[in-house]
Amino acid sequence: MRNNKVLGNYGEKLAVKYLIKNNYKILEQNYTCPLGEIDIIAEENGTIVIVEVKTRTSNLYGTPAEAVNYYKQRKLQQLALYYLRAKHKFDTPIRFDVIEVIGDDINHIINAF
Repeated sequence: MRNNKVLGNYGEKLAVKYLIKNNYKILEQNYTCPLGEIDIIAEENGTIVIVEVKTRTSNLYGTPAEAVNYYKQRKLQQLALYYLRAKHKFDTPIRFDVIEVIGDDINHIINAF
């Protein structure tokens, strides 16, 4: 478990650097509410971007994005609604991205679901 946490933290740090480099404004990292946690909440051109970061050491057991299944997607949608309500951002456009980190390689899937 400990190694997974370290690997996850590493992937999130890389993802934040990548997003900043690509002109995203980081609004929240590890946003926690009673429903769970969102890895990164960013803003790009007036759109709130909910970013799920999945980090792996290899593709041996499938791509990292494959871990963002239907149930994880539903959970992220619920978390995003909670965030929008809490921040009074009802009219703000929103999208869901997945960032895959494999080693030092980053694959940004825009509008993943």
